[in-house]
Amino acid sequence: MKLFFDDRQAAHAPTRELHNGEFVAYAENVERSRSIVAALRDWQPVRDFGREPLLAVHDADYVAFLERAYDSWLAAGRTGDAIGYSFPVVRRRPLAFDRIDAEIGAYSFDASTPIAAGTWASAYWSAQCALTALDALRDGALHAFALCRPPGHHAGRDYMGGYCYLNSAAIAARRAQALGLGPVAILDVDYHHGNGTQDIFYDDGDIFFASIHADPVTDYPFYWGHADERGESAGEGATLNLPLPRGTDGAAYRPALEAALGAVSDWGARCLIVSFGADTFSGDPISSFKLERGDYGEMASTISGLNLPTLIVMEGGYAVGDLGANVAAFLAGFDR
Repeated sequence: MKLFFDDRQAAHAPTRELHNGEFVAYAENVERSRSIVAALRDWQPVRDFGREPLLAVHDADYVAFLERAYDSWLAAGRTGDAIGYSFPVVRRRPLAFDRIDAEIGAYSFDASTPIAAGTWASAYWSAQCALTALDALRDGALHAFALCRPPGHHAGRDYMGGYCYLNSAAIAARRAQALGLGPVAILDVDYHHGNGTQDIFYDDGDIFFASIHADPVTDYPFYWGHADERGESAGEGATLNLPLPRGTDGAAYRPALEAALGAVSDWGARCLIVSFGADTFSGDPISSFKLERGDYGEMASTISGLNLPTLIVMEGGYAVGDLGANVAAFLAGFDR
C-alpha cells in the first residue's frame, strides 16, 4: 500500500465551529492527521498537478473565492476564523458581492466550516495528495492511500460544508476518467453522506456513486442521502444510497457493504475510489455507529475482493486517540 501526505495539509487550523447551538472546539483538527501519520510508515511525497484537475470539478469563481476568502475577511477588519451567517436557500444564483459575509454564505451550506489562515493551502494540497495517489494506480499500484486533510466529500461544485472545501475524491475520479482508467466508481463509507460528491455526479452517467451512511432523517447532512435519490437525466441509476440507523454495528453493516460492492461490480467499474471515514467507529464523539477496529480490516478485505485498482481517500473520523490504529487496520485489510 502506497501512502501519501503533505505537511502543508496541517496549515488549516480553525479554532471553533458552531455545533448544536454552541461554539465548540473545531473537531476536524490537525491532531487527526498527526495520529494517522504516526501510526503508519513510509509516507511518499505529494506532487503538484496545478489547478486544472480542480477546475475540472469545481467552479472557477468558487476556487478563486477559497483562495482569497481569509484575506478578504481580514481586510474587512475582522479577526479570528471566517464563518458565514446568511445562506441563500431559494433561487440561489451567481451574484457579485461587496462583502465577504455575503460571499461566505453564498458558497456554504452550513456554519461549521470556517475558513482560517491556512485553509486554502491545506485544501489545495489535500487535493494534490489524492491526485498523487491516483498517479500511483496509473503506474501499476493496486492500492494507494491519500491522507486527505481537510476532507472533501461534503464539498460540491461551488460550495463548502461539513469541514470540506475541495472534493478530493471527486477530483481524483474525474482525473481517473481523463486518464482512461474508467469506468470509475466511488464508494463512500463515511458515517455521513457524501452529499457534495453525489451532487457533482448526480446527472453524470459515467461515474457511479454508492454511499453507506447514517440515515439523514436523523443525521447530518439531513437533506441528501435518502434511499430514493438515484441520480437524474443521464445519471439516473448511477447513484445508490444505503442509509442505516443509528447504532448499526459491524454485522448489520456487512449486508449494505455487499449490496454496494455488488452494484459497483454490476456497473462494470475498472477503477474504485473509496471515501473512507473512520467516524463509523463506536467511540467516535460526533457519530452513532458501532463498528469496532476489527470490522475495518474485514471491510477492507471485502472491498479488495473486487480486485480493482483502488484509491482510498481519507474523509472523517474524530476519535483522535483511536484514529491512527483504526486507519491502519483498514489499510492492512487490503493486503490480506
